[in-house]
Amino acid sequence: MPRTLAQSYSASPSITARSAGLFRSVVAGAVVVALTGCAVGPDYRPPQTVTPDQWHELPATGVRVESPDAPSLAAWWTTLNDPQLNELIERALAENKSVKQAYARVVQARAQRAISGAGFWPNLSGSTSASRSESESNLNERGEAVSTVGESYSAGLSASWELDLFGGQRRSYEAATAQLAATEAELRDVLVVLLGDVALSYVGVRTAQSRLDFAERNLESQREALDITRWRADAGLTTVLDVESANTSYQQTRSQIPLLESNLVQNMNRLAVLTGQTPGALESALQTRKPIPVAPVDIVAGVPADVLRRRPDIRSAERQLAAQTAQVGVATAALYPSLSLTGSISWQSLTASDLLDGSRLERSGVSLSLPLFNGGALRQNIKVQNALVDQALASYESVVLAAYEEVENSLDSWTSEQRRHVALIEAVGSARRAAELALVQYNSGLVDFQTVLTADRQLLSLEDSLAVSDGEMTSNLIRLYKALGGGWSVFPTATTGS
Repeated sequence: MPRTLAQSYSASPSITARSAGLFRSVVAGAVVVALTGCAVGPDYRPPQTVTPDQWHELPATGVRVESPDAPSLAAWWTTLNDPQLNELIERALAENKSVKQAYARVVQARAQRAISGAGFWPNLSGSTSASRSESESNLNERGEAVSTVGESYSAGLSASWELDLFGGQRRSYEAATAQLAATEAELRDVLVVLLGDVALSYVGVRTAQSRLDFAERNLESQREALDITRWRADAGLTTVLDVESANTSYQQTRSQIPLLESNLVQNMNRLAVLTGQTPGALESALQTRKPIPVAPVDIVAGVPADVLRRRPDIRSAERQLAAQTAQVGVATAALYPSLSLTGSISWQSLTASDLLDGSRLERSGVSLSLPLFNGGALRQNIKVQNALVDQALASYESVVLAAYEEVENSLDSWTSEQRRHVALIEAVGSARRAAELALVQYNSGLVDFQTVLTADRQLLSLEDSLAVSDGEMTSNLIRLYKALGGGWSVFPTATTGS
């Protein structure tokens, strides 16, 4: 026996004119109640998030506080002035598999909302049937078997409508609408992440090429130093120790090149996958070495409150909270009675041609269902849904804090790398002059070869650090724009349909 009991009422199959009038009055009253009734459960109110007035680590120069919809933020990658990067981003937006997957989830959420909205309308179904029977009777007077053939045809329509007296259906539709908005925000978040990943991988390609340039130039310089050392050893001007030291330095630099080449290939493969292509597909397009895109002098940061509106992951978390709040109303509505209207009409005839002129049967009814006992499951479900609301709220607040942390860290990394980059430029200049002077003095016999090796190693290390810093300058800007939610307004044309 089910644990939930119900009370119900059904009208008689054949209603008289008097009872029909009463029935219509009941139906009309129920419809009015359904249309004007309240929706139980809490009404959603957006969380009141406390936001700081200004960023904690906002640098004195280089950051402009402008409208969050400034073009330089909406399409931040164009500020790098690299046409090839622009082409890669356009291809990624059109072909990236994560974007296609996220868009499919949006289509699914739209369909789920449509399914939820269908509950507001009556269900109508039709049926038809035909049957033929043949039976044999006893023998007639002449001893022959007599058979009787009979045919029967029927058709009918039936309808049912559950009235939304306490707003359970409305809350369900509200939850589906909020979930759709959250899914669309997730798609935008995929786009923000994708834009950043494409740009970072592209900068990784150019950084690896720049480091290879420095390494190959240093390798050629060390090869020349090794040749000179061998010539001097053959002439008796130096020892074999200097030759071996020069060869050690040369081979050490040579050993770093395969690692840089591997890093270059990996970044190319990553770019290919992000743009929906197989690994290796971009090798020919990117093999020509080009400089690292230069980061602009200043950026648009806005204020912390802008991040709440701009970042799609925050928007998604807020809509998830709204959807879960509506689910509390759905669970609460289950405590209250439900009212359904039913009706059917059917025709029966012995011939198909006379079906609509045959006998007709009409039925209509009102069904009232009230949960009486279910072991407290319905009220416990309300507690479950309220607990899920608390979780969604904590998740939203966590996403907000993480967003602020990401922006603050990105601002600090961007400004710190600028200072580091200035110092590295000066250090590389001094190291290059020191290396040239050490080689001249060695050839003149004024210093030993160890001085040349030390100067070369310092130069190689500093040039590599400068190349990495060049890439980090631009990469940190990309990470900052990503943290600010830059590019969230980019939406593939194919996803705008409803």
